[in-house]
This record gives sequence, structure tokens and C-alpha cells, in this order.
Amino acid sequence: MKKYLSIIKKSSLFFGIEEDEINAMLHCLSAEKRSYTKNEFIRRLGDEVNSIGLLLSGSVHILKEDFWGNRNILAEISPGQVFAESYACMQGVALGVNVVAAETCEILFLNVRRLLSVCTSACEFHTKLIRNLMSTLAEKNLRMNEKLTHLAQRGIRGKLLSYLSAEAQRYGSNVFEIPFNRQQLADYFSVDRSAMSNELCKMRDDGLIEFKKNRFILKNIE
Repeated sequence: MKKYLSIIKKSSLFFGIEEDEINAMLHCLSAEKRSYTKNEFIRRLGDEVNSIGLLLSGSVHILKEDFWGNRNILAEISPGQVFAESYACMQGVALGVNVVAAETCEILFLNVRRLLSVCTSACEFHTKLIRNLMSTLAEKNLRMNEKLTHLAQRGIRGKLLSYLSAEAQRYGSNVFEIPFNRQQLADYFSVDRSAMSNELCKMRDDGLIEFKKNRFILKNIE
């Protein structure tokens, strides 16, 4: 686990906890590392979840699919981020999404019951973990609200401009990379890929943006 300590330490769940303290906490939380290949299901709709997933390497997509198989990407998980924490904290509530490996990845699973109850050793870091979990849940809620803002915009162009503007602000630059390819971006917005690609080209022709694959440049209109 020493190989991944720097990734674990930067996770919001372990914010403010030193590396030597993390080792003790991982033992306390019955941490278990697992590996997955690209497109492999990590968790499926309807599963009962009792562990929080912390991504160590690769990337993971949180997906919602309807009866006909239409896919919507709710979130992309990067190394150091956690997933399934809301479901893990709500005992008896079945998972409402699919969790899929977007590429080969390694995940650390942490027993949420051990996190939410005082351990027998009464470790002094437990309060920090619970506080960090609450902060993580709040952050995820804000990100979901941000996505709803994008989806509420009229037309594909409005959705794209809202999303790209937010990403530029997050990076602090008009030049940035997004974590999605074209199909994934279309799934994120629940729109047709061809229609979205056509709109991106129109936005480029109108002088609003430049792009190459997932790298974008937002341009000022004088």
C-alpha cells in the first residue's frame, strides 16, 4: 500500500491526516485493494453497498442507463476521489447507478460501518475521517448541482458553453483538457454524439472555441 500513500493522502477523505496515521486508519477500516480491467463493472445497479471506493489509479465512470440502454455519465472519478459513499452510508438502499472502469484501474474499498462507528482502539483520527466524509458528500452535491445547471441550458450549444466555461474557471485558464472523449461527453449531456460534434464545429467556426480531441481553448469575442 506504500506505493499509493501519496494518492490516498490527497483524497478529501484523508485530508489533514499524515501518512503514518493513514496506515493505522486503513487497518481500522478493513481496507481491501482490487483491480479492474477497462469496461468491467465495479458495482451494478441494485447492488447493496457497504464500502466506499477510493480510486488509486485509472478512471471510473458513474453511469445511469434507462430501460433501452441509453447511457448518461453522471460523473468521472479520478485517482484520489471516492465513490458510492452516499449509498454506503444509507443501509438497505440499493445502488441506483452502475460503476464501470473507464480504463484499467485499482480501487481501495473501505468499510463504511467501521468509519461511522467508534473503533475498539478509539483511534484519535476517527473524528477527522467523519468530518472529511461529510465534506466529501457536500462537495459531490455541489458538483451534481453544477451539472444540473449545464443540463438546464437550452440547446446543445448552451449546455456546452456552460460546461466549458465552468471547466475554464476550474483550471483558471482558457486552455484546458476535459476528462471525456466525444461519446462520453455526449453521454454526460444525454445528447446525440453527431449532433453535439456538429455543434462543436459550428462553435469553432463562429470563433468561440478551438479544440483538438479533449483539449479546448475558449476565445474572447471582440
